Amino acid sequence: MNRFATMNPLKPSPLARLWALGESAIGALDALRPLALLAARIYVGSVFFRSGLTKLRDWDTTLALFMDEYHVPLLNPTVAAFIGTGAELALPVLLVAGLFGRFAAAGLSVLNAVAVLSLMAMPDAALQGHLFWGSLLAALLLWGPGALSLDFFLWPRVRAALAPRSVSRGQ
Repeated sequence: MNRFATMNPLKPSPLARLWALGESAIGALDALRPLALLAARIYVGSVFFRSGLTKLRDWDTTLALFMDEYHVPLLNPTVAAFIGTGAELALPVLLVAGLFGRFAAAGLSVLNAVAVLSLMAMPDAALQGHLFWGSLLAALLLWGPGALSLDFFLWPRVRAALAPRSVSRGQ
C-alpha cells in the first residue's frame, strides 16, 4: 500500500507547521518595522546633527579642516564647509521628523560618501561607523521613513488635494 495514501490530508505536516510558525514570526517582526525605521532615523540624524553642531561651534577649526584635511572634490573649501555644515544641521531634522524622509536620507548618504572619499587617512573604526550609517540610510531609502513619520500622514492628503477633481456633466 502506498504510504501517502494513509496520511491524513487534514493534518498539516511538521514542515507545514514549521513554515506557518516562521510566517507568523515574520508577521510579528513586520509589525516592528515602523519602530525600527524611527530608531534608525533618530540614531543617524543625531550623529549627523551633532557633527554639524561641532562644526558650527568652532567655525575657524572647521574652515581649517576643510582647507587642510578634507579634500572635497569640485568645491572651494569654504563653500564645502558651508554646504556640509548646513546639510548636517538641516537634513537630520527632516530625517528625524520623517518629512521628505527619502530626500533627507539621500542627502545624508551623499554627505556620508563625500566624507569617506574626501578624508585621505581614515581610521578603521571611523570607516566602520560611516559604513553602518550608510547601511541605515540605505534602508531608509529603500523602505522610506515608515508609518511613524510626517510623510506617512501628510502625503495621502497632499495626493488627494492634487488629484484631478471629477467634473459632473450636464449642469
